[in-house]
Amino acid sequence: MFRLFALLCVTAALLAARPGPVAAQGTADAFALLASDNYADIEKGVVAVAASGDPAAEAVLTALADGRLSYRPADRALFVREKAGTLLDAATGRPVAEAPAGLKPVRLNNRVRRALEAALGTLTLMASDPARRLAAAEAIFKSRDAAALPMLARALAAEKDARVRRALEEARAAVQLATKDAAVSDRVAAVSLLEERGDREALALLSAAAADAAPAVALSARTAAAAVERRLALAAAVQDVWYGLSLGSVLLLAAIGLAITFGVMGIINMAHGEMVMLGAYVTFLVQEVCRTRAPGLFDWSLPVALPLAFLVAAGVGAAIERGVIRHLYGRPLETLLATWGISLILQQGVRSLFGPTNREVGAPSYMAGAFDLGGLSITYGRLWIVAFALAVFLGLLAVLRRTPFGLKMRAVTQNRRMAAAIGIRTPRVDTLAFALGSGIAGIAGVALSQIDNVSPNLGQSYIVDSFMVVVFGGVGNLWGTLVGALTLGVANKFLEPYAGAVLGKILLLVFLILFIQKRPRGLFALRGRAVEA
Repeated sequence: MFRLFALLCVTAALLAARPGPVAAQGTADAFALLASDNYADIEKGVVAVAASGDPAAEAVLTALADGRLSYRPADRALFVREKAGTLLDAATGRPVAEAPAGLKPVRLNNRVRRALEAALGTLTLMASDPARRLAAAEAIFKSRDAAALPMLARALAAEKDARVRRALEEARAAVQLATKDAAVSDRVAAVSLLEERGDREALALLSAAAADAAPAVALSARTAAAAVERRLALAAAVQDVWYGLSLGSVLLLAAIGLAITFGVMGIINMAHGEMVMLGAYVTFLVQEVCRTRAPGLFDWSLPVALPLAFLVAAGVGAAIERGVIRHLYGRPLETLLATWGISLILQQGVRSLFGPTNREVGAPSYMAGAFDLGGLSITYGRLWIVAFALAVFLGLLAVLRRTPFGLKMRAVTQNRRMAAAIGIRTPRVDTLAFALGSGIAGIAGVALSQIDNVSPNLGQSYIVDSFMVVVFGGVGNLWGTLVGALTLGVANKFLEPYAGAVLGKILLLVFLILFIQKRPRGLFALRGRAVEA
């Protein structure tokens, strides 16, 4: 008797485990709905295939999303074309020796695509890979398909990963809030969860729910939407501050060398931008050598380019000071015209060597990508440039404060005649100071090559802004240059959304003119040859 009972139990278990005719028929009916010219039937078929539990469901729906699903009108049989070109029978998964005649593609519209996105998301909610489960939850959040609620409940019960679980809860909240027949208590709880999410998509859902017929839901949605709007406005302001600081770091790199030459020698160097341009082209040449000779060293291209760019720009700057500027001290208008002519010569020389078109300069792997910090999006490239600008500033400050050359340069800045009287060779200091300022402009070009087009006109984009920074901060004062660059950078980014990029710069220029009327020597006045009586 016991053996008979055990045999009956095993037989029942085997019959339960084997897919029966009803299940197979359900899958066949779902596949038949896809083999249609009616978009409503195709949408129903997508939902039915996802709910069928058939092992081939994900492959069929993925083929539909990729445009690789076809059907035979005669018997409504589905066929999947693999990416390698092989044609498979969707029902059996077996290859078809010869493609049937008259196959028609299964068509898509926006409603079918939304249903398809939700169905694929539902199918991958129980995947072993957390990344796939996270992507599935995000897909359901966007589609807000009420049919996904049962699968979401099962996935939440089994989910162990905290990040994926949070995404699943947010997806369920989005679906419940968009479903009018959901319980009011569930929808109010969904409003609270979406308020915690606090992004633009959550705000759109809360704004739509603010017109809900249920007073409790509408009131909580309006309150939550207002809170999210305030939070997003604050995040946008913080983001603008970050953009302003990154722009200010670029202006600091471009202007800090000019602060030295203008402060020590009183020279209005219109060729300063071309020193930046030379540094950018040195970076291009170093990367070209890495691409053609040693691709594995590409990530080292910027560290190699930095000293080379400094030496090239410093050498050109020393030659300009020795050959031209030394004979024009005390004649500012002639110096301005001479350096402007030199800038045109350098531009044309680079144009003749490298052509007038932009040159490609790539970013190393450690400068690619971005990360989020409390709702603030920070790109690694900008972060490296900000850190590099501060390192250059602190290094230059150390040179001026801690070295004999820096002491002599400060002495010449404060009182040239007295410095010469105590034995300082002021012409040598002039040459070295001009070379130092030009070299720093060259390494600024290395950084700017990562965020701007490398072309013969690169320096012209920064020369006016550099002079604005130097004059605003105080001629020859490095701390003034730092404060001026960051202030103008942040102010420019806050003005752009309201006045536009061009009008914003015009307003800053007008402000600077009015400011100079009140403080002709800038924020931090420094006594130097340019202001001596």
